[in-house]
Amino acid sequence: MKKIGILFGMEDSFPKAFIDRVNSKNTKGIIAEAVTIDKVVQNKDGEYAVIIDRISQDVPFYRAYLKNAALTGTNVINNPFWWSADDKFFNNALADTLGVPLPNTVLLPSAQHPTDTSEKSFRNLKFPMDWEAIFDYIKFPAYMKPYAGGGWKNVYRLENKEDFWEKHQETNQLVMMLQEEIVFTEYFRVYCLGRKAVRIMQYEPRNQPHLRYVIDGPPSDKKLLATVKEYTLKLCEGLGYDFNTVEFAVRDGIPYAIDFGNPAPDAELTSVGAENFEWVVEESAKMAIAAAKKQKPGKINLTWGTFMKNAVIGK
Repeated sequence: MKKIGILFGMEDSFPKAFIDRVNSKNTKGIIAEAVTIDKVVQNKDGEYAVIIDRISQDVPFYRAYLKNAALTGTNVINNPFWWSADDKFFNNALADTLGVPLPNTVLLPSAQHPTDTSEKSFRNLKFPMDWEAIFDYIKFPAYMKPYAGGGWKNVYRLENKEDFWEKHQETNQLVMMLQEEIVFTEYFRVYCLGRKAVRIMQYEPRNQPHLRYVIDGPPSDKKLLATVKEYTLKLCEGLGYDFNTVEFAVRDGIPYAIDFGNPAPDAELTSVGAENFEWVVEESAKMAIAAAKKQKPGKINLTWGTFMKNAVIGK
């Protein structure tokens, strides 16, 4: 019997619905359950063929547990090694190599020195930095956000340079990105599961969280939607994420990728709405069952994106 586990935290609706959906399919030799952990011994586990990870980004203990499980044969979705290594600034750089339109973006050093460092730790950092060139490249208004953040935490909209200097001090030891504002006429949040199942959802990021998914919005241009789907698949294949959402802001008919490393995206019924929820539950169940069927006990079953695959073969 192969077991599919789901590891989760504050979520209520999605984990139970996922477990029930997998089990309702009565796939021979496959069952789903909530992951339970009573001990973690090095290089010993192998209880689960597949684990859907929804929480390890917030719990380092879980991240270490999942890496150990992966070593013993579990296919962890998403790959915990890659998820530990990537960040939003790198994702932007990779997306640029893939030919996906992006807002102009730069990386910023933290406003305060990291703990246990001093000015001497930063002798390779030119002081002052070329702020005028940075501001000329980005222009204002602009957005400042953590280079490895998520959940809309510590995101600032900045009107001018003075606003930047004031808000940057509030970020303390966080490493931030400064990003061009895309004044959009349309905005999409796109689910991508298994790097093949795509659901494009109209989205309004300026609304309160429970009102962001647009229901019965005006129809979008079919060619635009086809481009959004193409870019979504290209990004997820490059990054190697099997459970992800990608966000696009449309300016002058061009979809700009705004955020596309969301390996534990919101899937709660109360926020995504009934139709989107049904799609995510069904497609994630099918993806997990397919992964369980392919899983080979005792082998490394993780999946990797084209960036890592090409790096290994020197392409």
